[in-house]
Amino acid sequence: MDKRLLDILCCPVSKTPLRLANAAELDALNRAIGAGQLDTVAGVAVGGRLDEALISVDRKVIYRIDDGIPVMLPEEGIGTAQLTDFPTGT
Repeated sequence: MDKRLLDILCCPVSKTPLRLANAAELDALNRAIGAGQLDTVAGVAVGGRLDEALISVDRKVIYRIDDGIPVMLPEEGIGTAQLTDFPTGT
């Protein structure tokens, strides 16, 4: 993702800055998706594996990146509170 774009993106709800999710965070997300245990804020099951994602710096919400395009719709956010094995730190 373009660094200039990343510098201006923020959570559409809380206005918290975003960063790229790291490998450990993506692994935890994809394990939960594979187990059918991950829903969007709207309550819809997350269906496909995530190769890239943005996470708020407070680590509360994740937004997927599809084909290099961030999906920044509030209802498409994924709350991290539902992840029991989400890694700590950055």
